[in-house]
Amino acid sequence: MITIATIPVFDVYALRKQFPVLEREVKGKPLIYLDNAATSQKPAVVIDALVQYYTGYNANIHRGIHTLAEEATAAFEATRETAKHFIHAAGREEIIFTRGTTEGINLVAYTWGRANVGKGDEIIISAMEHHSNIVPWQILCEEKGAQLKVIPVDDAGELIMEAYEKLLSDKTRLVAITHVSNALGTVNPVKQMIRSAHKAGALVLVDGAQSTVHLDIDVQDMDCDFFVCSAHKLYGPTGVGVLYGKKHVLEAMPVFQGGGEMIKEVTFEKTTYNELPYKYEAGTPNIADTIVFKTALDFIEQTGKEQIRQHEHELLQYATAALETVPGLKIIGRAKEKTSLVSFVIDKVHPQDIGILLDNKGIAVRTGHHCAQPLMQRYGIPGTIRASFAAYNTKEEIDELLLGLEKSIKLLV
Repeated sequence: MITIATIPVFDVYALRKQFPVLEREVKGKPLIYLDNAATSQKPAVVIDALVQYYTGYNANIHRGIHTLAEEATAAFEATRETAKHFIHAAGREEIIFTRGTTEGINLVAYTWGRANVGKGDEIIISAMEHHSNIVPWQILCEEKGAQLKVIPVDDAGELIMEAYEKLLSDKTRLVAITHVSNALGTVNPVKQMIRSAHKAGALVLVDGAQSTVHLDIDVQDMDCDFFVCSAHKLYGPTGVGVLYGKKHVLEAMPVFQGGGEMIKEVTFEKTTYNELPYKYEAGTPNIADTIVFKTALDFIEQTGKEQIRQHEHELLQYATAALETVPGLKIIGRAKEKTSLVSFVIDKVHPQDIGILLDNKGIAVRTGHHCAQPLMQRYGIPGTIRASFAAYNTKEEIDELLLGLEKSIKLLV
């Protein structure tokens, strides 16, 4: 049994001890990991849970009747139940396991999209979307003769809601919107947007890749039709994600892939498909990492999501104030509602050069367009430097980031 250490009062220094990678050095310097929007580090309990599966009950799931298969199946389905509670879905059959957010979006595009979008129809996205929430809809629109409409973003990094309302029409079939921008940190008013879309007769997909770890997610209260997220941004393993869909919507959709668990009965004349959620889980899934995903979600709940959020908000405020003191530095994204990341540029300095120099000091940040090239074009920049924070980051690390930036700028300017 994996035991997760509880932290009654949030103590970031005690929490850090649960993450083995934070003890390593990079180029002779203590690692300062500020690339959490790309992926979070994993606590020891998650790593231990993976080892425990492979050393204790590695087996294929659902069809075996021997002990190991039954244990693996129970653990796999326990993750589905935990994920259901974590995002407040109505039922376990609404939780579809995928390889991540990207596959979840593509699944909806290839199934619901191909069945429900036709010539002259419209799909609405925003100017701050990740490529994963742009390209599948472009492919669909090109195939079906539909139109892709884009909600503009203002200088502060907020969606222009008046423009969104004007884009909605009886031609709108779907609104696919990021909950939190991975490049700006902006928290979008998705509940309001969903209400407006439903009035227009459209369905809504919410990309929760960046929001699920920071915000309380209640898909029923939000009333979204689809919600997607990834385990690896939730202190869990890579290669696992969740697609939530309203039960009646999922039931009406055609299948995605054929084979394995999505089948109830096969003859050469006809195949009967399985019921939800297995209808969309063809073949042997990523059993080990799906099982371990539960441990990651339990870790968040037991650490305290509200405590984590408060700590991350303090880091965001502290980092924003510190970065504003750096000459020539401009923060990109000044939305009133933000999660814990800061994206910025520096006059006469390419973001990649800063990234390389910071790495020499053991500081990991992300540089570039963050898979949001249209957004970078909106601001007339090639990319940004992005520092993104998690529960285990500290103000002392932000101080080191500031010192590293100042030294790097002196070398480059």
